[in-house]
Amino acid sequence: MPTRGSVAALPPDLPVRILDGSPDAILICDRAGTVRYWNSAAERVFGFPVTEALGVSMNLIIPERLRVRHWAGWEATMRTGVTRYGEGQLLAVPARHKDGRQVSIELSIQLLKDPDGQSEWVVAVIRDVTERFIREKTLRAQLKALEARIPDGPSATS
Repeated sequence: MPTRGSVAALPPDLPVRILDGSPDAILICDRAGTVRYWNSAAERVFGFPVTEALGVSMNLIIPERLRVRHWAGWEATMRTGVTRYGEGQLLAVPARHKDGRQVSIELSIQLLKDPDGQSEWVVAVIRDVTERFIREKTLRAQLKALEARIPDGPSATS
């Protein structure tokens, strides 16, 4: 049976090199939601340098109107150790850039647990999908406008 290989065979600095060099933003937060790791891609996506992001709440990037909902879900996940996004499903949400604009992001989440099974760390791998979101929104609007021009809707042409 094939295995994934031995971590012992890898250079000891490889995990840090992967985190630091990832083209996707990687955030690692403690169970309180405080940012403990912020790579250079996170700086690019959100505009905050690592010096402004480390040691502060994720509220830094969560739009104010979504914070109550975010933290309710966070608390439930920390309490239960379960997230519906833990099996590789992507969560698509708006986020806040340092300059105040909204960015559209997709992220996957990994919960890291302590030896007692309690959620200890949350790792988020994040991609900025703002351009794609805008293109798709424009296409949906154009399609709706075209459908509105058909006398009896889309089924009239069938």
